[in-house]
Amino acid sequence: MPKSVKIKEYNIYASDINSLTVEKDKKTIVNTINAHSYIVAKNDSKFKKALVSSDILLPDGEGVVLMAKKLKGEKIKKIAGADIHDYLLDLSEKRGLKCFYLGASQETLDIIKNKQTQKYKNVAFGFYSPPFKPVFSKEDNAQMVSKINAFKPDVLFVGMTAPKQEKWVFDNKESIDANIICSIGAVFDFIAETKKRAPQWVINLKMEWLYRSFTAWRLTKRYLYSTPLFLLEVFKLKYFKKSI
Repeated sequence: MPKSVKIKEYNIYASDINSLTVEKDKKTIVNTINAHSYIVAKNDSKFKKALVSSDILLPDGEGVVLMAKKLKGEKIKKIAGADIHDYLLDLSEKRGLKCFYLGASQETLDIIKNKQTQKYKNVAFGFYSPPFKPVFSKEDNAQMVSKINAFKPDVLFVGMTAPKQEKWVFDNKESIDANIICSIGAVFDFIAETKKRAPQWVINLKMEWLYRSFTAWRLTKRYLYSTPLFLLEVFKLKYFKKSI
């Protein structure tokens, strides 16, 4: 049984990534949490529900790793969206599974298709680019679910940025025919190489967040906003003995 650490309402995954598997006839929702999403969820009730209701909630950030250590004395490892994506693809290659990518532009998906079909010969791939809009209509949702279910993937990767992707899965999970549903955001761009993930040595130094902040002003603003609030939250929970 995979181990988790409970911090407030969140059950954060605390086991090795290799403990994860794909089980037939069982639906598993995988999401990630980091300092920014923790702060955003404080004021977005549906996003919070989506994260809290996750079957597996991965610690995708050094802030969450720090929180587990300071508040619970637990030493956990960061598992990024890119890490779970690569792990599930390797597992799918060994077992001959089916993987579906939902999100991004058609151009990005075409690049992903070309790269992944060459690298993973034993995996069947499906793809769908949803309309680019802030809110999907009922018809949009029905079309997206229909495309997924026609393919019947073992693994569904959803890449529509947080919190949109998590809330979409939360709203539609009962209708989706897939074993693992995994929201991985920017990973689609990493695969297509329209954006670069940090080099491994930067990741090893636990500075991936800093590398990403230099790649886009949007991310810089995000870190400047959420990081101080998150550290303040950890301080209050530890020293003012709020319920954790």
